[in-house]
Amino acid sequence: MSRASARRSRGLPILFALAATLGLSFQPSAKAEESQFGYVYTTDLLPKGAKEVEQWATWRRQKVGGHFDQIDGRTEFEYGVTDKLQVAFYANYVWARAYHNGPFGETTPPEPLSYDKPGPDDHYNAKRFVGFSGEAIYRLWSPYTDPLGVAVYVEPTVGPAFRELETKLILQKNFLDDRLVTAFNFTYAPEWRYDQVDGDPTRKKWQEETDINANIAASYRFAPNWSAGFELVNEHEYNSYNFRKESNNGYFFGPVIHYGGKQFFVTATFLEQMPWATSHSDSVPGAIIGHRTFDNDFEKYRLRIKAGWYF
Repeated sequence: MSRASARRSRGLPILFALAATLGLSFQPSAKAEESQFGYVYTTDLLPKGAKEVEQWATWRRQKVGGHFDQIDGRTEFEYGVTDKLQVAFYANYVWARAYHNGPFGETTPPEPLSYDKPGPDDHYNAKRFVGFSGEAIYRLWSPYTDPLGVAVYVEPTVGPAFRELETKLILQKNFLDDRLVTAFNFTYAPEWRYDQVDGDPTRKKWQEETDINANIAASYRFAPNWSAGFELVNEHEYNSYNFRKESNNGYFFGPVIHYGGKQFFVTATFLEQMPWATSHSDSVPGAIIGHRTFDNDFEKYRLRIKAGWYF
């Protein structure tokens, strides 16, 4: 509409016109999948034939006491097989240092390195390759053309002392012309670690554990290419394949910010464990302090940064 026509029309108020213009400027890009959250997956996938390389780094810090730092790394290649199917392959690795960080002041390695058995007063420092993972995400419904975005996820991981089969149900619902993205993930992930039996170094076997998580997130695109929001991560661990023999539950909450450019994106999420943990039948004695759990896969703070490049 020309300016003259706009003046002659009975009209579109100036405020409405400005709001409409801003709304168009904030429309999200549809060029490729963008990882808007650090922990929660969405149903947005790479289009057919598109490729992406991602680098993750997750810093975990602070246990019961003493000193503790852990950095989990992931280098990933993703490919859009079809507009509904995305596959990926990646390598996982970890570095950690610890001193008097565990229950009752003992030096305790994190879960990916739990087969290491340092002395209670040792200064522990180690890095390891964890394993290779494959990933497939298939989208059943799209949040842009259907009432709800729905996808299923399967990720097997194989390493020298670790096996896992992670599965997810991914839900996504968009609002405000797709500027507000909300997502929910339910994760069921049985895993096996080759570890000592009852602390005996001469006896080792594959020991099972199951992670069952329910995570939610929301992010609002407040400017072109920029969005911000929050993530709530609820993690449960069971020493069984079902909902029996629970050992831990932890709740993590914090902000996320995302930038998505034409050829790359960067996402950062900072989480703090909330004081909502409770004791269970298989909880480790001394691991729950101040209603937070500090067993070997839980800590007080997490910072995850993800960067991706499209080509």
